[in-house]
Amino acid sequence: MDSMVLELGYALDTFYFLMCTALVMWMAAGFAMLEAGLVRAKNTVEILNKNALLYGVACIVYLVVGYNVMYPANPISSVIPGIDFLLGGDNSTESVTAGGDDAPYYSSMADFIFQAVFAAATMSIVSGAVAERMKLWPFLIFSVFMVAVIYPVEGYWKWGGGFLDQLGFQDFAGSVVVHMAGAAAALAAVILVGPRKGKYGKNGEVRAIPGANLPMATLGMFILWMGWFGFNGGSELKIANVEEANAVAKIFVNTNAAAAAGMVVAALFARFLFGKTDLTMTINGALAGLVAITAEPLQPSAGLASLIGAVGGLVVVGSVLALDKLKLDDPVGAISVHGSAGIWGIFAVLLSNEDATFMGQLIGTAATFAWMFLASMAVLLVIKMIMGLRVSEEEEMEGMDVHECGMQAYPEFGPEHMSSK
Repeated sequence: MDSMVLELGYALDTFYFLMCTALVMWMAAGFAMLEAGLVRAKNTVEILNKNALLYGVACIVYLVVGYNVMYPANPISSVIPGIDFLLGGDNSTESVTAGGDDAPYYSSMADFIFQAVFAAATMSIVSGAVAERMKLWPFLIFSVFMVAVIYPVEGYWKWGGGFLDQLGFQDFAGSVVVHMAGAAAALAAVILVGPRKGKYGKNGEVRAIPGANLPMATLGMFILWMGWFGFNGGSELKIANVEEANAVAKIFVNTNAAAAAGMVVAALFARFLFGKTDLTMTINGALAGLVAITAEPLQPSAGLASLIGAVGGLVVVGSVLALDKLKLDDPVGAISVHGSAGIWGIFAVLLSNEDATFMGQLIGTAATFAWMFLASMAVLLVIKMIMGLRVSEEEEMEGMDVHECGMQAYPEFGPEHMSSK
């Protein structure tokens, strides 16, 4: 009977892990729709191509090497992980039914695929920030290095048992390990490729460049919101007893509360600042609330989770405006959503998690940002020297769809079609 109970628990936890993986994978569609909605029509096919291909590249690279860097069998030190290739076997029935604290309670293959979709999500953050002017294939080459080494190294520092974990740095599902990390890489890319033509005037004025399909962007936001239940809920890693089942339910409630509060507060703040309810701020407010609660979705009450999300909504609006003042052009607000709200979220952990310390959170955030920014900058500079990062001015003006992909997303509205009418 004990053996059957252990096997049933193993099966249930594995199944839950895999269903959460499917939800996080679905976030790839959310990123694609969000970004495709917030770019101009002439760049839609390229951004969709970018999101589809980066997912494929990330999954292949993480399978070949990235997972073993992030979770090394034989780490060199608490800072430098080991390196190995491909995956080993899965857990045996005997290891599961032996019981005890060291017995596995879910499939190691489930763990791999869950971590793989996290790696792809981290890379997706970069995609939107460099939209409409970074070449497709240099971006994909960068994604190889990002998923093979750059992201797994800092992931090892926390989730692989490295020095940040030993220091007591607390990041439940990745406000910093995933979101701010992706934003730091995105910031390096944005600095190197520069702003879109016409975004900023000579006297410092900021010109809005509206996206082509806001219904699609809104759909993307809701897909990401749905996927976040797997992102945060799956990070509990277990559900097969009353305590863990209750914990997962609470994580879902807090995740949803933070997103709702972030969305509403961002909309109200935008209304206060501009006199209008800016849909892009509404969308990014929800995403900022989700990012902010990701660092600790279990310990807060639903009320505190709402407050954390609400502050995230304020932070993202202020951050978007600040980045434009600095002439850092981020078409989808990725750096503000994932970076600024991620930093707020990691320090909000101090409000509910007694194991967190200010210095631990500060060192973890600073170390992760420094590594992600500098390593990304170095790789991108090499790629820039070899093949360039940015499309030509002519390609940017005419659209990346035609020049990079040879097709248009909305051909019936293209100049050739309209001129024949």
